[in-house]
Amino acid sequence: MHRLIIAAGLAATLTTTSALADNIVETAQGAGKFGTLLAAAKAAGLADALATGKNLTVFAPTDEAFAKLPAGTVENLLKPENKEKLAAILSYHVLPRVLTSNQLPAGPIHVRTLKSEGDRTLAIAKGDGVTVDEANVVAADIKADNGVIHVIDSVMLPSS
Repeated sequence: MHRLIIAAGLAATLTTTSALADNIVETAQGAGKFGTLLAAAKAAGLADALATGKNLTVFAPTDEAFAKLPAGTVENLLKPENKEKLAAILSYHVLPRVLTSNQLPAGPIHVRTLKSEGDRTLAIAKGDGVTVDEANVVAADIKADNGVIHVIDSVMLPSS
């Protein structure tokens, strides 16, 4: 009986350790609902930066969020000639620092995203729920070893 308790404790420790060892890309892959985001990050040349960058916050649209875009939008953005535009859109979803939900004040704030053709800011508001620009955060504070993921229900498109 005593060995069973020790084995269970060791298994729990190993599970916790390996869960925290995943970077943002691995964490998103493991979730199984970010295939479009990961394909877009790869096409834009940003997947390695999301995997190896430090202290990042990603507002991650689900596959369902990408499906809400007008027909053909994703396919068009994935074309090699639209790599810069795709990178700008995806960079708009990433902060160069960790921002967890417990760090948000009651009122709206503006935060800088990764630079892509100038500085961009997101409007984040905390009320009944958390919104980022027009997107709703549907799951918050998913920890990865190099940052945090907040799942959003819409793809945010930066204004021109």
